Amino acid sequence: MADKIKLRVVTPSRLLLDEEVDEVTAPGALGEFGVLPNHSAFLTLLEPGEMSYKQGAARHYLAVSGGYTEVLDNVMTVLAPAAEFAAEIDTQRARQAKDTAEKRMEELNYEDKEFNTAEAALRWANARLQVANKEARR
Repeated sequence: MADKIKLRVVTPSRLLLDEEVDEVTAPGALGEFGVLPNHSAFLTLLEPGEMSYKQGAARHYLAVSGGYTEVLDNVMTVLAPAAEFAAEIDTQRARQAKDTAEKRMEELNYEDKEFNTAEAALRWANARLQVANKEARR
């Protein structure tokens, strides 16, 4: 029985994380889910949101913009269009993105083609701000 799980977080521009961890929590399309060592194999969609992992007593946070995750043989691989550690987040830029997305959504109704894109941008901005705020409170 393994006591750790390998966590890999990959974006188109970089390998963000490749570490042995004790547990992972992620924002799945059907709600938040957790992964521990020896978890059953699965594949799922990710939503924009906060992802965290634990190494010993330390919990680390990152924002993910969505994507996919696979758990197989004690390896959790996250493929995300974008992901950032809390310390990397430019909160001013995230606030501007949130304001822009909120204004755009006010102009649209849910039937407009652009509504889902604006909503995803708002959720990504909110996730970045949420994760950055957790880092600031540490």
